[in-house]
Amino acid sequence: MTSTAALLLALGVAWHGVQPGMAWSQLRFSKEGALSSVNVVVVRIDPRVLSLRLERASEDYGLRATWTVARMPADALAAFNAGQFIGGIPWGWLVVDGVEQKAPGTGRLAMSLVLDRTGRAQLVTPAELPAIRGQAQFAFQSYPMLLAGGGEIPWELLAPGRGIDLGHRDSRLAIGITRSGEVIVALTRFSIAGDVAGSLPWGPTVPEMAVFMRGLGADRAMMLDGGISSQLAVRGADGVARRWANWRPVPLAVIATRRQRLP
Repeated sequence: MTSTAALLLALGVAWHGVQPGMAWSQLRFSKEGALSSVNVVVVRIDPRVLSLRLERASEDYGLRATWTVARMPADALAAFNAGQFIGGIPWGWLVVDGVEQKAPGTGRLAMSLVLDRTGRAQLVTPAELPAIRGQAQFAFQSYPMLLAGGGEIPWELLAPGRGIDLGHRDSRLAIGITRSGEVIVALTRFSIAGDVAGSLPWGPTVPEMAVFMRGLGADRAMMLDGGISSQLAVRGADGVARRWANWRPVPLAVIATRRQRLP
């Protein structure tokens, strides 16, 4: 059992659809208070067992926002929207199949998910990006950074007036990586009115999401596009896909599939 799985088991998390390299669960964000009305879908992925890749919305439409979880590939075990985007186009650094398609964006909290040619996943800070830029097979940038390493919450998230709205509540989607290299994805959903209102854009603040990701065992973490963009799908060991859809299509998605065996 991985350290992350052991931690979540200690928190009373019941895993569903467990299969080699992936499992998912659903839990309350908080046992009391306003956030007790928010559920969180947590997916853990081991990149040493599963293969991660970026999928563009459409070859015909380039990078325009047309992807939703309804387009989860038949071979995918998990799929979720990637990065942030402006006007239907991904914001910041973008590498697909080893080819850099967009240059890195700037900002102290602009973290990047990088998959190298061996399939290893990393979350890198802006200062680390230049050294790894030429090694990426797939990469995208997002913001804000939630955990900078060692579970440390960035300075900008610790007090108001530092460039981040710390009081805004919204639906959230975040990705983290543990010290062992396991990927953790967390999607929040409003739960009072069931699935019909699940995509209502209300939920934790950015600092609350940072603390939550650290509690899941993430060493580093960053936010992905939330609100009415945040969406996630998982496929259980029985082959049935469970989708948490949303209103707004996105230009990019992260797809997890079984690794192809060499002949």
